[in-house]
Amino acid sequence: MLFITALLATSFGSYSQDISYAKSVIKKLASTEFKGRGYVHNGDKRASSFIANEFKKFGLQPINKGSYFQDFNLSVNTFPGKIYVKLNDLVLTPGEDYLVVTTSPSIKGKYKVISVSRKDIDTEAKFRVLIDKAADCFILLDSRPNSEETKEEKNRIEANITSLKEDFKLKFKGFIEYNDLKLTWRTLTYQTTRPVITINRKDFNSSDITSIDVSIESKFVPEYTTRNVIGMIKGSSNTDSLLVVSAHYDHLGMMGKDSYFLGANDNASGTAFMLNLARYCSKNQPKYNMVFIAFSGEEIGLLGSRAFVKNPLIDLKKIKFLNNFDLAGTGEEGIRVVNGTVFRSKFDALVKLNQEHNLLPKVDIRGELNRSDHHPFYEKGVPSFYIYTQGGIKAYHDIYDKPETLPLTEFDDYFKLMVLFFATL
Repeated sequence: MLFITALLATSFGSYSQDISYAKSVIKKLASTEFKGRGYVHNGDKRASSFIANEFKKFGLQPINKGSYFQDFNLSVNTFPGKIYVKLNDLVLTPGEDYLVVTTSPSIKGKYKVISVSRKDIDTEAKFRVLIDKAADCFILLDSRPNSEETKEEKNRIEANITSLKEDFKLKFKGFIEYNDLKLTWRTLTYQTTRPVITINRKDFNSSDITSIDVSIESKFVPEYTTRNVIGMIKGSSNTDSLLVVSAHYDHLGMMGKDSYFLGANDNASGTAFMLNLARYCSKNQPKYNMVFIAFSGEEIGLLGSRAFVKNPLIDLKKIKFLNNFDLAGTGEEGIRVVNGTVFRSKFDALVKLNQEHNLLPKVDIRGELNRSDHHPFYEKGVPSFYIYTQGGIKAYHDIYDKPETLPLTEFDDYFKLMVLFFATL
């Protein structure tokens, strides 16, 4: 009951300092100084060094031979240089009007553009005619669905769109897809054969486009060394049982020299939540040993957590429970608990605490999901939750996920709930 007693004895005034700390962490991690916490200009190294310094400040013990870091390698396609796209006389704004798909290779020059509609690729014969015609050109497709398409036509068209993006056997210069979907970026571990550009711009008439002036500088790095950050606080029970708190600190980095994907909600907020818990536990000793892990490589395929599970610095069998925090910056609609259906008694205890203390609007349940860093541990039999906030801003994997737009609506009550929950474990 040590956690609960300490929490209830803490005034809101002193707790508000934790909110100020969280805001300062998010502002720092999601600043241009950290280059989007990706794999250009050492963004990941800058962020991991900041987190390690916070661990040291709070007195967390390094557990990797005196180091807070655990190195591992990944491959990644990056865009450290110039990004420029002009269609006819229209210069597009990166991040706002378009994205360069992250598997794209470098290209520079002026090319003819062949503009087509979905109707032009709804049969194999039409598709082959287009490919033969476009040998030295870019293909620009208006891919917005047509309500008159049959299911079979739609499936064939979507398969042909995938081929235009990925089929290395097709010989043409590049592919431009125009649609009205939200521009959402990602990082990937490979590079494909041609540049792909996705456009979403109001009042854009794709049928008028006849030329492109393009410069894309990409760099494929087959073996990039990044690192997880790990620290521990000794518990009062003198047992070797562990509670683990995790969050990924990496994000998408930069697309060119000027487009930053800052990742305030995803996942500077979860990292701030984890650091806030570490800060709290450094002043209020927990019953069990608590290990705090900030993962790199989450956005590119859970690679940091997979590397940790493959080469664990702790005995995974000693983990009583793991809580992974990813997207902690809103909460207007409460939180959702992945693996809640699997570990139902723990979920029910969380719901009961929330109701008793009147904290969050609701606590929703969800089953298994392999989209965050709890999952490699769960696959090894570690009891675990992945929790994320709901509601609020919709910025995600775009240039608009910034500290100044992140509300942190329920951050304080969310924090109180989790402190209470840890006391029950």
